Amino acid sequence: MEESATLAMAAKAREFKEKGVDVISLSLGEPDFKTPKHIQEGAKAAIDENKWFSYPPVNGYLDLRKAIAEKFKNENGLEYTPDQIVVSNGAKQSIINVMLSLINPGDEVIVFSPYWVSYTAAIGLAEGIPVLIKGSLEDDFKATAQQLKEAITPKTRAIIFSSPCNPTGSVFTKEELEKIAEVVLEHEGIYVMSDEIYEHINYTDAHASIGAVPGMADRTITINGMAKGFAMTGWRVGYIGAPTWIAKACNKIQGQLTSANCSIAQRATLTALTTDLGPTIEMTKEYRNRRELVYKLLNEIPGFKTNMPKGAFYFFPDVSSYFGKSVGETTINNASDLCLYLLENAHVSLVTGEAFGDSNCIRLSYAASEENLKEAVVRMKAALSKLS
Repeated sequence: MEESATLAMAAKAREFKEKGVDVISLSLGEPDFKTPKHIQEGAKAAIDENKWFSYPPVNGYLDLRKAIAEKFKNENGLEYTPDQIVVSNGAKQSIINVMLSLINPGDEVIVFSPYWVSYTAAIGLAEGIPVLIKGSLEDDFKATAQQLKEAITPKTRAIIFSSPCNPTGSVFTKEELEKIAEVVLEHEGIYVMSDEIYEHINYTDAHASIGAVPGMADRTITINGMAKGFAMTGWRVGYIGAPTWIAKACNKIQGQLTSANCSIAQRATLTALTTDLGPTIEMTKEYRNRRELVYKLLNEIPGFKTNMPKGAFYFFPDVSSYFGKSVGETTINNASDLCLYLLENAHVSLVTGEAFGDSNCIRLSYAASEENLKEAVVRMKAALSKLS
């Protein structure tokens, strides 16, 4: 298993910062907002109640699972009972739980690419085989139902994708999901893992869940969490809605690996899911403004090819025009070289697209202040202008 590329680049950036270098970090997918105050107060109230300090049920408190089931019903058109919900230590653990529940050695998992870095690692942990189907920049980085159909073999066990997508910001429409569902429903025993953690950071105002497509309820595991839309990365709360037998398997696996998610984090999550979404909506408005700013700035960098993302808080520009260029003894052979060059010379931390399935691209997170985003692009332009 390889180290996560995003965490590796964040570690490199920290090394520079520890040496006193002013690094602008655009590598981690972490909101720069604080957890909304009312959610913090929900956690404080739980502590003051003096009764949430014992081991919680492995799959989460019942009232929280009821609230998640209600959220799925009201916001996503998904019908789950509390027994079909499993609360985990972040959506990453949710994904790994599902992989270990579903995938046997040699099973194939079709991954819509570009993809979040940990998908293939989770597949490997379950001794499965990732099969990538790739979307191009010209198609908004979205692989198609036809590509899916052509990739399915007798060994195919599951499909995984995110919408809105990390790293591209692409959003699948209801119609596109229906076409994907058509293909899945032609094959018995294939399940869809739908990662919807960026659900609320969606600029189309029309989030769609594939599990709500007729016939897909028993074939879909919906993955979500609190980190992105609620600025709760450090609280480590993820959850799934799944067919009962899969939820039971995830509960069993989690019970042996980590047991339950933190009790107080769960109480904060209950507050977040049962109160006003106002702060989340305001954060998304700010992300939208930053998206417009960064899109304009990136288009001013010679050689960058950029689409306009429909969700999440990333840009995924094609930077291949810089491959083969050099300055002094440094030659840029690939996206990894370019990221290291920009870290060392512009003091801007980014992540290579190789880690996400596209070696021509880099990922830039705009979950940062406008001041830092403007300064980062100024530094990048200056460093890149030296390459020839």
